Amino acid sequence: MDDKKRLPDAELAVMQAIWAVGGEVSRGDLDGALASHGWSANTVNTYLTRLCEKGFLSSRREGRNNSYTPLVSKDRYLEFESRSVLKRLYGGSLGSFVAALNAEQPLEQSEIDELRQFLDDMSR
Repeated sequence: MDDKKRLPDAELAVMQAIWAVGGEVSRGDLDGALASHGWSANTVNTYLTRLCEKGFLSSRREGRNNSYTPLVSKDRYLEFESRSVLKRLYGGSLGSFVAALNAEQPLEQSEIDELRQFLDDMSR
């Protein structure tokens, strides 16, 4: 996903709605998932067009409507976004990131156990 960029919050909200619906979605499929944002149909269409231009979605015309298919999976984008945050805000240091998580409110033992298990699994 090297050629992809971090999505603005609004476009990410549209992608999250599409990932939640799953597979190919119509414009109408997104209405319920995006209703809380209060966006007009034109605004949603603009976001969909931008996402297609950026390579996150493909669109296919069906009569008078378009259907959209994600070209980037949610997992792939989360991996990209996580690495981007780590690099931008913490200089790529995972230790600095974990220290920041623990600074204001100490991690709970269950979170520490989860991290430990994850690291153990990675080292196998």
